[in-house]
Amino acid sequence: RGPGLSLHFIGTLSDIVVRLSYAVGHFLNDLCASMWFTYLLVYYHSVLGFQNTYAGVLLLVGQIADGVCTPLIGYESDRTPGCGTYGKRKTWHLVGTVSVLMSFAFIFNQCLGCDQYTSQWVSLTYFIPFIIIFQFGWAATQISHLSLIPELVSCEHAKVELTAYRYAFTVMANITVYAVAYLLFHFQTGSDQDPSLTETLGPIDIPIFRNLSLIVLGIGALSSVLFHLGTREEKREEEDDEEEEKGERRPLIPRPQAAAPVQSLLRWKCWLKQPSFYQVAFLYMSTRLIVNVSQTYNLMYLTNTLMLPKKYIATIPLVMYVSGFASSFIMKPISKLIGKCMTYFVGLLLIMAFSYWVLIDDQMGDRIYGASVLLGVGSATILVMSLSMTADLIGDQTQSGAFVYGAMSFTDKVANGVAVMMIQTLHPCHSQVCCPACVWYYHYVMVIATGGVAVIAALSLCTILVWPIRITPEALYRHPLVARL
Repeated sequence: RGPGLSLHFIGTLSDIVVRLSYAVGHFLNDLCASMWFTYLLVYYHSVLGFQNTYAGVLLLVGQIADGVCTPLIGYESDRTPGCGTYGKRKTWHLVGTVSVLMSFAFIFNQCLGCDQYTSQWVSLTYFIPFIIIFQFGWAATQISHLSLIPELVSCEHAKVELTAYRYAFTVMANITVYAVAYLLFHFQTGSDQDPSLTETLGPIDIPIFRNLSLIVLGIGALSSVLFHLGTREEKREEEDDEEEEKGERRPLIPRPQAAAPVQSLLRWKCWLKQPSFYQVAFLYMSTRLIVNVSQTYNLMYLTNTLMLPKKYIATIPLVMYVSGFASSFIMKPISKLIGKCMTYFVGLLLIMAFSYWVLIDDQMGDRIYGASVLLGVGSATILVMSLSMTADLIGDQTQSGAFVYGAMSFTDKVANGVAVMMIQTLHPCHSQVCCPACVWYYHYVMVIATGGVAVIAALSLCTILVWPIRITPEALYRHPLVARL
């Protein structure tokens, strides 16, 4: 009995290590994404002095590059065998990791050879190539990492658990970024510099964002090494063109057990004929709009509407993600109890409560901490549930899973880029220094970006409740291999 218990403990510990090693594989991406969505507009507008439209152009270019890369990488990731004995998902993950490490530090640094007299168009030309390389790498890492979920586990609740582990590390990445940012700002405030300069964002903060990006890359590189060492991807024997040719020489009436696996294959073109594909894509896009746009403009809301000191741009996001991290541990039992759709709806209710609080309280002050808890828990809930629904959509169709994740990410990135560009273009101020109109502008941006989009997400959720996620049988039997039989 003793040895049996020991083996059970070792097996359980091994399973936990495997799950943790998988979950940490997206840590570098999460660290960089936290800086990208939280600090990009603030850095280029308030620190480097870019105009609102120019800062929006940089974010839009990055989102479009990411949106274009994701479905292409998803398609290639499904059809390429990988490098040697290395799995195809981990091969793309490695390519993406190297690309991110090579480019991200240049994005949060001053243009080399530029000064205060350099034209902003010159600076735009300098930053855009690094942004495109970074977004390609980010997309390759994200798609390959997500595509491993249906391949590593098949149980529905195991997918939720693995997604929750993944999101827990996403929250930890955000906590890490904001904690380090807070320490860097705190040390700057405690230095001998002029207090009037350390209370507001400006060129003096360039070293802080540069050091923050370098710390992020160092931690992220270590986590990627742990992922590649601890996660084992099984080599799968895929159906390819050569095997299709062999189908001509197969018996006219194959045995039933041989026909069943063939009928279950679903290629990327067939996904475009699936109604559930569009239902989940729209829900995922709405989810990402809430999470990313609110994260992007939360700092503008804090500094320009609530007039809070710049240390709050680290402490408020930190509170959001700590609360999100805490909620990630109870999502699995709640989703088991009331289902994924109702758990998603609970998250939407919390986000709507945050939106209403912001709408009626325009002098929030320190009450923003309580509102941030609502936004943090709500965002964590809808993000984990939307990813779990995507994994349910894929099911056992893992051979084309990367394309599905790529298509979902395409809608997410393009929608976020267009939304941010619209907000930047409609901005009432056209100078570096914010005018009084910014006070009401960012106030309503936060309300619409959370509550307004939450209503759209709720309508999308209703379609899934009426027409549950499933693959229509007609698409399965249109597979070319089945047609030849």
